[in-house]
Amino acid sequence: MDEIVFDSGQYQKALERGQAERQEQPAPKAVRYEIETGRVVVDFDNGASFMVPAALLQGLGEADPQELAQVELLGETGLHWPTLDIDLSITGLMRGIFGTSRFMAGQRKGGQSRSPAKAEAARRNGQRGGRPRKSS
Repeated sequence: MDEIVFDSGQYQKALERGQAERQEQPAPKAVRYEIETGRVVVDFDNGASFMVPAALLQGLGEADPQELAQVELLGETGLHWPTLDIDLSITGLMRGIFGTSRFMAGQRKGGQSRSPAKAEAARRNGQRGGRPRKSS
């Protein structure tokens, strides 16, 4: 396989493009776990913050608060828990991706579960005529 070689001009242009892209979007500047709320909070350099409940994130639901508090930034793209050996993408979290596809599928099954309480609620709804019809 041939080696890719860049000359200094191409390299400089790539650096400039990268810096321009970096200035267009906020970068994370800090991350913390709030014990009071149970949330992981990412603060950005533009003053915005993103919060997500740690219990929703794959691998963090059973972790104790001391382990969760050891969260650190992984460059400008991720979060890292060294004692738990867990890394998550900030972009993924902001898109609602809280784990692997298998983990996410398991999270969605919650509304599909069948429990005695859910069956009873469905029977009561049926006695009242069921689901309202759509108006055309």
